[in-house]
Amino acid sequence: MIRIDCDYNIKEDIRFILETEKISSLELSEKTKVSRTTLNEIEKTGIARADVCEKIYSYVYEKKYRMNSVKEELIKEKYRDVLFHGSKDGLSEITVTGSRDNCDFGKGFYLGETYNQALSFVCEKAKSSVYSFQYSLGDLKVKRFECNLEWMLAICYYRGTLREYNSNQMVSKIIAEIEAADVIIAPIADNKMFYVMAQFTEGEINADVALHSLSASKLGRQFIFKTENALQHLVPIEKYYLSDPEREDCRKRLNERSYEIDTKLKLAKREFKTGLYIEEILK
Repeated sequence: MIRIDCDYNIKEDIRFILETEKISSLELSEKTKVSRTTLNEIEKTGIARADVCEKIYSYVYEKKYRMNSVKEELIKEKYRDVLFHGSKDGLSEITVTGSRDNCDFGKGFYLGETYNQALSFVCEKAKSSVYSFQYSLGDLKVKRFECNLEWMLAICYYRGTLREYNSNQMVSKIIAEIEAADVIIAPIADNKMFYVMAQFTEGEINADVALHSLSASKLGRQFIFKTENALQHLVPIEKYYLSDPEREDCRKRLNERSYEIDTKLKLAKREFKTGLYIEEILK
């Protein structure tokens, strides 16, 4: 377990918008409907209520400043090895047992390579936020996956759809390697992608159709820190506020992406008719 003590850098973010927009605190107060007294208090303490954060960060976002995305670029230049985690309710600590059992690779602390990856998993939740972490792999034991059959079988196993194939020799070998690792690095699979995988495990589509459909995701990689030793290689950097307009834009992008996967699945069914089905692969 490691403690999380980073928070929104709202004090610095307000200074940024004042300098960039070349406006005074009084003008910012008028534009955001946040009182001068409250802005002065933030200047002293660096702390703000949720409703105040929403007013300020919504104003910034609607002025076309993609502050969180730009911060991602800057901290990657500064720290180089950076990962992001989306939290629905905020973090005070992280553990390897905090995730659901039926996540892609079982228990562990899940992070993505980009800010937008993390945002996409929590944009539906009003009080959600994103955190950045500096990381190192050091002497950790790492298991890596590509977008292939091994990756798909592993996710289907942990998400509970392999059923009668759970004890298959190929599956057992993959799971043993995962459980022996400190960190898993693999393509991200969201619920839309898992829908395609479930069709494969149900025998409705073959492996080629499934994998060619999933390659359309373009979500990048996820890093799963599965052991206490692995967690010690994470250092919290910053917490990012997700304003209503930013979360709404993210939801629109996800809807558009779901249409792309649906289209590729339909095309792949026409193109790859001779691939192997699950009962042929795991017989």
